[in-house]
Amino acid sequence: MIVVWLTVFALLFMFSFVILVGAPYVPTLRRQQKIALELLDLKPGQVLYDLGCGDGRLLVAAAKAGYRAVGYEINPALAAIAYLRTRRYGGRVKVVCGNFWRADISGADAVFVFLIDRYMKRLDHYLSGQFKNKRVKVVSYAFKVPGRRPANAVNALYLYNYGRLAHSR
Repeated sequence: MIVVWLTVFALLFMFSFVILVGAPYVPTLRRQQKIALELLDLKPGQVLYDLGCGDGRLLVAAAKAGYRAVGYEINPALAAIAYLRTRRYGGRVKVVCGNFWRADISGADAVFVFLIDRYMKRLDHYLSGQFKNKRVKVVSYAFKVPGRRPANAVNALYLYNYGRLAHSR
């Protein structure tokens, strides 16, 4: 019985502590995946970073569309699920179990993110620092970046431009 309680406690911890650094797990539905990829308008071979990739659904959709994808997930259980879900795509998808706030994501051509409102200003500062020398498209699901005007918005998905030539402030 103690094993059951320890397992329940461990799962509760893994799924609740992420609120301290980002957002709770909310799966990205197929419709939102499709809209996000359309807004990002990537070319085959370009790289999409999913910050908080959850179970890897968007990574799979990106790989199927011919893009390369990197997903960061701080929850070890979800990172494992994302890894298992995406391993058939080989070198096109990489899942990192870790905190994206500490990562160098400057190799991205596009970024997808779902964070809660209280982290959006921090995200703006983070992305501005990562993309000083190149233009990168960013789609935020559900929450707007304060002080920035979206270049486009469809069904609670907000497209922003960062980096050189980004005129959406």
